[in-house]
Amino acid sequence: MWYMDTTLNVRIPAALKKQLDALSRRQHRPSSELVRESLRRYIAAEQIARLRKMTVPLAEAQGFITDDDIFKAVS
Repeated sequence: MWYMDTTLNVRIPAALKKQLDALSRRQHRPSSELVRESLRRYIAAEQIARLRKMTVPLAEAQGFITDDDIFKAVS
């Protein structure tokens, strides 16, 4: 599948930019790659949180209150 790249300009505090630059040097990776990876992870975490919020009432109705309840059921 082919995607067109676009540019996004974001203002960040100077201290955050300094941290990003240092991480970029340590990992030998471009800052833009680190930002893309971070954004992907953030979006994935938000999607998981949204799905979890939608499924919690269904799970609780079945007696799954804690993560331990789920682990016991699948172990």
